[in-house]
Amino acid sequence: MNQQGTLSQQVEAYHNWKKNLIRQIGRYRLWLQDNDLFSDDVSTRIRHGLELLIEDELTIAFVGEYSRGKTELINALFFSEYGQRMLPSQAGRTTMCPTELFFDRSANQNYLLLLPIETRTEEQSLQQLRKQPHLWVRHELDENDPQVMREVLAEVARIKSVSPDEARKLGFEEHMLEHDRDTPGNVLVPAWRNAQISIRHPLFERGLRILDTPGLNALGSEPELTISMLPRAHAVLFVLSADTGVTASDMTIWKEHIDTEHADHRAGRFAVLNKIDVLWDDLQGEQHTADAIDRVQSYTADHLGINRQDVIPLSAKQGLLARVRKDQDLFERANIGHLESLIIQRILAHKEQLITQNLINDLLGMLQNSQAAMQSRLAGLQEELQACSGTTMDKPALGRLAERAQNDYDFYYKKLITLRSSRRLMDSQGNMLKKLVSEERFEEHADQIRKTMSKSWTTAGMNRAMDRFFELLEADLTNLLSEGHLAEKMVGAIYRRYNEDTRARHLEPIPLRAGRHVIAIRELRKKARRFRISPKNLLTEQSLLVRRFFNVMVGEARTLHARVRADVERWPNEALLPIMQYSMEQKQLLEHQIRRLRDMVRSDRDSRAERVRLNHTISDLQRQLELADAMQRQIRKPAPTLIQQKVVTISGAV
Repeated sequence: MNQQGTLSQQVEAYHNWKKNLIRQIGRYRLWLQDNDLFSDDVSTRIRHGLELLIEDELTIAFVGEYSRGKTELINALFFSEYGQRMLPSQAGRTTMCPTELFFDRSANQNYLLLLPIETRTEEQSLQQLRKQPHLWVRHELDENDPQVMREVLAEVARIKSVSPDEARKLGFEEHMLEHDRDTPGNVLVPAWRNAQISIRHPLFERGLRILDTPGLNALGSEPELTISMLPRAHAVLFVLSADTGVTASDMTIWKEHIDTEHADHRAGRFAVLNKIDVLWDDLQGEQHTADAIDRVQSYTADHLGINRQDVIPLSAKQGLLARVRKDQDLFERANIGHLESLIIQRILAHKEQLITQNLINDLLGMLQNSQAAMQSRLAGLQEELQACSGTTMDKPALGRLAERAQNDYDFYYKKLITLRSSRRLMDSQGNMLKKLVSEERFEEHADQIRKTMSKSWTTAGMNRAMDRFFELLEADLTNLLSEGHLAEKMVGAIYRRYNEDTRARHLEPIPLRAGRHVIAIRELRKKARRFRISPKNLLTEQSLLVRRFFNVMVGEARTLHARVRADVERWPNEALLPIMQYSMEQKQLLEHQIRRLRDMVRSDRDSRAERVRLNHTISDLQRQLELADAMQRQIRKPAPTLIQQKVVTISGAV
């Protein structure tokens, strides 16, 4: 049995596919430089594409109530090669705080970072606390000593005894906490607020990131987990237990935190029906067991309102045991391989689609521009060769070619002047768009709401202020959409005019794509409404509620706003880039051609020698075009899931 499994193989293939794209982008950059077609604008766009690929990660969140087997499933999927449970998942010892597993490629180290639960009483958000390493407790992890590493990782399950009053101050609801039998009157809370585990693992080194969440109580107590961390996951595995079915608390988690519109994870949202080994009945036989599992699977799909094939029955415990013992029959019965296949088919396929839409299509458009410019150069050289086909050079014909090249050069030179003027107009438009989403404007809204909330004496007044904040943001983004639409119409008119005047029929404008940000803010506004009506927040002291709202909701809005700003700041420069690039390349090529033609007209060189030189130049140019074709073929190579023909319809993908 393959220890690493199909998931490892496919993530490796996905990583190699991205690595090949990075290599082709590097080759394209060198090719542009070799052919005098490079510019600062093209350089910036290429760098942006490279950053997208290099920083790309694949995040899978494991969500569910306590004791559903989330951590055991993570052990079975990623840590079976250690021959033991690396993360605490046995009865009574399980993940107590949101835990992230990844490999820190910049530090190139294994470690465990733990954020004390006491930080909940501070002013700062979890996002801000991540940037302050001195507040985290650090443990080194020795991958060569799995037993010691296992003991260190057990820290994520540590709890501490506190008074009910202290628990409330930390944001917990007393009725959902376990009472401390050793200290009557006290309750037990997690010792840590967040755990980050950097561990060298083939999948984590390739950019896979795992988010292991505790149960419902912790989900409600750590708002940033549900406001930002979960929605940004590319896939959510909702872990249920076959022996309990879908409970009321399971449904609460599903409805409030997973079955939400517009979250990134909608392409990969699955229910994992764990612990099917409790249904195994050797006395009744395999068919009886299969029927029982089928009934629970259908019942689960009906309750959650998802397709039956999106409910994966499995046994994490037996799957881990099978991998440790290398028992193929038990592994197949545990059905872990089915989950791995589904992750490959749906999640990786969706990631590949995003890269194709956001990067490959842009890259191919740029390459197509460059090839069109080089084809024009080749046509010009072949005409020059024709003028040198006789015993003597046809200087009148060369003169006419030079004159035509000069006219073309003047045409593209004027085009560039016009485009630079259009770009200045775009900069002006861009400045107006930037003002609508400026950082100063955001902070003004935030300050205004903070003052209103602090002065408010009623819950209704506090709620109105919170909603007013999102109303202001949404109004700004609606204005951005309206002004952006006008700017896009202007850009469209520039392209139509340009394409009519030139042979560049394939050139298309780059859209602003601001609509997705409006959707994100509206979705956050819905979460803010749930935040406001939470019983815990309704009973919270005013100053604490203001702090919590700003740490969580305003903090997430600030992150979304920064993304909008980045897009708006980049777009005015990028919108006209395809026609700027095409004009610049044509101008540069014509410059070389004019210089060469005039030199030929003035010189008394032998036509045969000139033919040899031109043939050599043509051959070199044809080689450059062949290189461009080869790059294009490499860039167009199907993504791994398409090659393996494992792609299924992505239901629910946005």
